[in-house]
Amino acid sequence: MELVENKELLESYEKRAKELIAQMTLDEKVSQTVNHSAAIERLGIPAYDWWNEALHGVGRAGVATVFPQSIGLAATFDEDFIEEIADAISTEARAKYNEQQKYGDRDIYKGLTFWSPNVNIFRDPRWGRGQETFGEDPYLTSRLGVRFVEGLQGHDEKYMKVAACAKHFAVHSGPENVRHSFNAVVSKKDMYETYLPAFKTCVQEGHVEAVMGAYNRTNGEPCCGSKTLLQDILRKEWGFKGHVVSDCWAIKDFHEGHKVTDTPLESTVMAMNNGCDINCGSLFLYLKQAVDEGLVSEERLDEALLHLFTARMKLGVFDKKGDNPYDKITYDVVDSKEMRALNLKASERCMVLLKNADKLLPLDKNKIRTIGIIGPNADNRQALVGNYEGTASRYKTIVEGIQDYVGDDIRVLTSEGCHLFKEGISNLSEGNDRMSEVKTVCDYSDVVVVCLGLTADIEGEEGDVSNQYAGGDKITLDFPGLQNEVLKAAVESGKPVILAVLCGSAMGLNYADEKVNSIIQCWYPGAQGGEAFAKLIFGEANPEGKLPVTFYRTTEELPEFTDYSMEGRTYRYMHNDALYPFGYGLSYTEYEYSNATVNAAVVTADGIDVTVDVANAGDYDGIETVQVYVKICKDGTPNAQLKGIKKIQLQKGEKKTVTVHLNQEAFGLCNDDGKFEIQSGKAVIYVGGQCPCSRSTELTGKEVSAIEVEIR
Repeated sequence: MELVENKELLESYEKRAKELIAQMTLDEKVSQTVNHSAAIERLGIPAYDWWNEALHGVGRAGVATVFPQSIGLAATFDEDFIEEIADAISTEARAKYNEQQKYGDRDIYKGLTFWSPNVNIFRDPRWGRGQETFGEDPYLTSRLGVRFVEGLQGHDEKYMKVAACAKHFAVHSGPENVRHSFNAVVSKKDMYETYLPAFKTCVQEGHVEAVMGAYNRTNGEPCCGSKTLLQDILRKEWGFKGHVVSDCWAIKDFHEGHKVTDTPLESTVMAMNNGCDINCGSLFLYLKQAVDEGLVSEERLDEALLHLFTARMKLGVFDKKGDNPYDKITYDVVDSKEMRALNLKASERCMVLLKNADKLLPLDKNKIRTIGIIGPNADNRQALVGNYEGTASRYKTIVEGIQDYVGDDIRVLTSEGCHLFKEGISNLSEGNDRMSEVKTVCDYSDVVVVCLGLTADIEGEEGDVSNQYAGGDKITLDFPGLQNEVLKAAVESGKPVILAVLCGSAMGLNYADEKVNSIIQCWYPGAQGGEAFAKLIFGEANPEGKLPVTFYRTTEELPEFTDYSMEGRTYRYMHNDALYPFGYGLSYTEYEYSNATVNAAVVTADGIDVTVDVANAGDYDGIETVQVYVKICKDGTPNAQLKGIKKIQLQKGEKKTVTVHLNQEAFGLCNDDGKFEIQSGKAVIYVGGQCPCSRSTELTGKEVSAIEVEIR
């Protein structure tokens, strides 16, 4: 029996929490409603800071395994693997916490309440924080989000390993530079069909302990004080039992940015009365005045504290040392050999092979004497890690990974090529001051690896980035600065070119798609990304990643960034052909699908089983992602939507029969009022290794199987 199923135990935690709260003065109660909660020594309550981060590893608290950024993990399309990664993160988290407690360190980033995962929908490639998400699809985000939560929180029958937090609730996906005042207007249909499903799954299936409100307003209500979101949907519709935390300093936005209140006191009252339990920031210290003046009832304050102290009870922090099995996790697990092996595996599995003309890859070491590696992300540690990162004990950039892999067998020539976004590397130069070196390296090389992209210094969260563009967002999909000129110089050299793209979002790859031999989307691949890349290009690993986002040809085909309607966005609602579609990714081997069948011609309450044979007909062992999509055959419905995934490992020459179950809900849609409906009619089930669109067929030369079924 897991903790979430043990009602008697949960009731005992709540009883203990209520007894503790009953002994507190009003001042003491208020002191517990901000992220840096004060100690109450007379009651044996130590100080505690609720703010901690674990987006892709324990963040901002010293050495920890730095896994690939979330968008890269999403490219694995593997929910089992995502839980394995999250379990590793929480193991390191407990190990670090145990040592921090031993030395009385209760600072920020030292607690067990981790504000991850980010399950917002990556609806627009311009959004800088999209790198923190699991992509653009609600089904994929739901499956990966819930398993990440389960990996963090664990499966013990008495205690949570750490507390996870689904953020940012809700309808948050840029633009960053106006998030403190922006009103995201969204229809009920889009709300329930796209923006809310992953949160609902994390709450109802994953039993996530916390939910964080977003900075923006949604349909006029600031999210951290929204009755609609926090009371009507989260508590009443979904039955959420955990605690709600504000985003950091978001409550002061009520009066400073959104202008829906006039004073800090009014903002505090709105947030607390509408369901926010704890404030990342200090504004909730106004709760003393709010209660004294009758603006917030002490009963509501006690309810918030009950949610908070029950969470701490579940974590076992008030129990005797040793009662909690996680107390026994020791520091040796941090950055261990096993963690590094898992991280390398994650880096290999997240990379997506977008193009491989004439099968340039994998390279044959015996046929290469000199390899050139150029570009601002060739030897850039920041290009490995993304944002909300920890500190690795060692990093392997692309240059370092290839140098270590080839040893003395192949000469490696390098050039930074250009600055990430400035006109020159030397401030005293006339600009473009490495171009002659770029051309020289190309002249002397048999093959050239060009490493372009972004880093979290310019792509990310408003306030954390230093770009001159849009507070962390992108204005265009173009590579900034002189990066395209470096790529063109490599192409014009006539040497075979491999483009490595290190970033957290879709870039404009039209020129590369036309001119470059091979393209690998690396994302922010983690501290060992360079080693993984080397193993990939030399064939020791076989690419298996699939795109969790659409790669568009240009932003001109997209709606305005501030338009939150899904019409024309993502593979589910777009009208134009993508450059590289959602679900696309090549392999060194060839997979053949045959004999696709369903176990019933009519969808019933039991759902439908889809069965297909998959064979590895190529020359390399590999892992394939079987993708199942459903298209409801009615006017005005979305394009075929992902509704099932199965990962299978196939040796060359091997064939397996795969069954994917689709529940009845896979054949439903939301109406204009946001109500979920399963209507009678026809539907088409597609099964294959890609999205059922003409562009995927053009890129792969393969069709997916289509099976028509009846919905009654």
